[in-house]
Amino acid sequence: MNIDFDIKQLATECGVANYATFLEQSEKLYNLLTEENSITNLTRIQTENDFWNKHVADSLLIAKYFKNLASDNLNILDIGCGAGFPSIVLAIAFENLSITAVDSIAKKTNFVQLAKEKLNLNNLTVVCGRGRELNRQDKYLGKFDIITARAMSEIKNIHRETKRMLSTSGRYILYKTPEQASQELPIINKLTKKSGVIWEQSENFSLPLNNGTRTFVFTK
Repeated sequence: MNIDFDIKQLATECGVANYATFLEQSEKLYNLLTEENSITNLTRIQTENDFWNKHVADSLLIAKYFKNLASDNLNILDIGCGAGFPSIVLAIAFENLSITAVDSIAKKTNFVQLAKEKLNLNNLTVVCGRGRELNRQDKYLGKFDIITARAMSEIKNIHRETKRMLSTSGRYILYKTPEQASQELPIINKLTKKSGVIWEQSENFSLPLNNGTRTFVFTK
């Protein structure tokens, strides 16, 4: 196992209760992803160290800044989940979360479903579809406590296409780079000002080994 940073310390900071299980399941996920990625293109991340850093650590860090993810029973929507990040990592780390992973690309949701079955992730649900399609369905109305995304789509688009699915006390927590946040925050705050929805930005932070700078954009 090739990890060039202290993954145990990071998992502890993020509130992972059972580190041994988290490590074992994440290693199985890497092997599964590597195998499937050789057949169909799921991710550009190829090396084991990049997997731990740019997939696992990046996905997990949301729980360092929003501590209730590690303890509360929450329904989470991961919109544009891709190959399952952060949804698979969060499902492995926190059994208290009920996560719905959504993507419109079948080969990606097929992989997330495969990972769910191979890793016995009973707290993960996989849906192949578009956010705006789910947003019109009554069964998703007000269902989610947190809507998150690591997708490249702009905040205004994510909000427009998912807002009916957020519970009345729910919040958005979106993975962004500082540059994206600075460009998109003024736009989304202007759009949602009349409805009383206020968007803020967390502190900037670096991935392990300075592999990129991140921030979270979230609603109060």
